[in-house]
Amino acid sequence: MNDALNVRLEHELRIIPDFPKPGIRFRDITLLLANASLMREVIDAMSQPFAKRDVSHVVGVEARGFLFGVSIALQLNASFVPARKPGKLPAATVRESFALEYGRDALEMHTDALRHDSRVLVVDDILATGGTIAAACRLVERVGARVVGVSVLGAIAGLCEPGVLAGRDVRALVSL
Repeated sequence: MNDALNVRLEHELRIIPDFPKPGIRFRDITLLLANASLMREVIDAMSQPFAKRDVSHVVGVEARGFLFGVSIALQLNASFVPARKPGKLPAATVRESFALEYGRDALEMHTDALRHDSRVLVVDDILATGGTIAAACRLVERVGARVVGVSVLGAIAGLCEPGVLAGRDVRALVSL
């Protein structure tokens, strides 16, 4: 990523202490979302490493991954698939549980959302412990599709547990 974009992003990602629980430093992206020209640059930069990877589908992780995932899917001429919290999807689903830095959660995806020949880019906003993104990758693979990469806006340095995303092509625009 270019240094100018990195500096601009640092000013648009504010930290909210003790949210959603004491001790958590939440990365708020709403200032970035309100800046249309910077969002365009971010979508371009998050898409670019995967432009020649024949991505057929983008899986966006609920909820903030949806905000980036749909735009990246359009940029890559790919379909969008939501990975949602349990009970939010209306048809048959597959589920993966995972640990968060402040508890446990799960993601679900429709069982028919991807094909066996699907080439998937997993998208989220922030990579913290890696549990959420790893669960999304496992969902993709459980239905027989292939993860070609992971694209995130930012990665929190030193928080992702070693090995959680080993062997994955993970790209982050900024280290937080």
